Amino acid sequence: MTSIEGALARLWAADSDAAMVKQGDTWFTWGEVRSLAESLDSALTAAGCGSGSRIGVVLDNRVESIAALIAVLGNGRTIITFNPMQPVARLTADLRAAAPPVVLASASMWSDPVFRAAAEEGSIAGFAVDGDAVVPTTAGPASPAPDSGDQGPASVALEIFTSGTTGPPKRIPLTYRQLAAALGAVHGHTGAAAPPDRVPLSGRVALVTLPIVHIGGLWGVLQNLAEARPFVLLPRFTVEGWCAAVREHRPSVAGLPPAAMRAVIAADIPPADLSSLRAITAGTTFVHPDLADEFTAKYGIPVLIMYGATEFSGAIAGWTKSMHEQWWTRKRGSIGRPMPGVELRAVGPDGAVLAPGQSGRLEVSAGQTGNGRDEWVRTSDLGRIDEDGFIYIEGRADDAIIRGGFKVQPETVAEALRGHSAVADATVYGRDDQRLGKVPVAVVELRDGAAPVPEDELKEFCRAQLTAYEIPVRIYTVAELPRGVSLKVDRRRLLELVAELDESASVSAVTGG
Repeated sequence: MTSIEGALARLWAADSDAAMVKQGDTWFTWGEVRSLAESLDSALTAAGCGSGSRIGVVLDNRVESIAALIAVLGNGRTIITFNPMQPVARLTADLRAAAPPVVLASASMWSDPVFRAAAEEGSIAGFAVDGDAVVPTTAGPASPAPDSGDQGPASVALEIFTSGTTGPPKRIPLTYRQLAAALGAVHGHTGAAAPPDRVPLSGRVALVTLPIVHIGGLWGVLQNLAEARPFVLLPRFTVEGWCAAVREHRPSVAGLPPAAMRAVIAADIPPADLSSLRAITAGTTFVHPDLADEFTAKYGIPVLIMYGATEFSGAIAGWTKSMHEQWWTRKRGSIGRPMPGVELRAVGPDGAVLAPGQSGRLEVSAGQTGNGRDEWVRTSDLGRIDEDGFIYIEGRADDAIIRGGFKVQPETVAEALRGHSAVADATVYGRDDQRLGKVPVAVVELRDGAAPVPEDELKEFCRAQLTAYEIPVRIYTVAELPRGVSLKVDRRRLLELVAELDESASVSAVTGG
């Protein structure tokens, strides 16, 4: 099993002039990235931060963040991730809670007085990283804390937030051992490990679509670095930007979350533009088989669904192209099979292991979990595993809405609403109800150019597909569903948006507007 540090060390064998990362219209060479990574390493060492030290990094999709990853992980330190896309008040709250001794961020971030004040109050040594410059911004303590002493596979490589699908995001640690195990599992699953004799930073160019502050985007970068593969770093997903990168660089595989997949289909992108792609990978959230089939029918490209979580350092199960060719028609709706080195099982309420085909709570045993392969880790997902080892997700144990004793799965309701010709996407959550416990509430985003649809019409549409207790008590229409870095719906912002709609409706009712 190759360590992350060992994989990153292979980059030093690359030619200095080799193209490594494309940002915007500019290719940055390995020599440029290496020089910045070495400058960062020197600055961190001078600040007293050697192996085992916790280093805060505001992770933007830019080449400076790539150099920071190499400087921190390549030398056995720990990255504390901070999300530059959230409001500065939330970012600084995260900064105060995590309290790293050093923070790396852009000069524009350090120019924000709220962010800078939080670093100064916490005696955090700050460095502005822009271009090839590493500039001290705030002073740390007079006597830097000594290294933690934690080194080796069991030491923490990343402290990263979960996506917060069902509640507030929480920061979790991922060890070097977990990252190495995840890398081995992916390479065993796809066969994509770089041959030992391949020239570093050669071969097909890869695309990094998601923000790298999310495990999906970050894992894409780490895999490309470990494979010494050149890649394009998109600042954010847009249909135009993604398709332009595919046309120019002709990757064989690219990732698209479900929301992005729908956007590509809706934009009616010509199949010729995507002709280089052998497959699309998708897995930041639930991927409905109808959406996968619609994409494949339009573009002739199989959608390889993946299953994982931040806690597992990324994917632990999924489809391969050969598996898709052999099994998809019979196993449609599955999220694939476990990756090499990963075991999954379904258990009942009493913890008893269930027989193939029986539904229960999924548990995982793998080197990339926090407990390693010696223990089973219980997930929040409900599902079943058939006799051929294919896994089917049936909802989340912490997401189900119990309405007067009846269980409502939010995704079932959301998928029914997506069937309406005017609806581009939908999300459903449970609202507290004094009589019934919880009731389903839906929020829909309309297709471009679609006329507003009355709430009663949407409810009537649902009656033909859902049982009575599954029909939402309210259906709100918004111009655009709020999304987080992984393009999942941001639950916190969604609830704020619904509260604003309710307040606006109340004012309108009082004033007669």
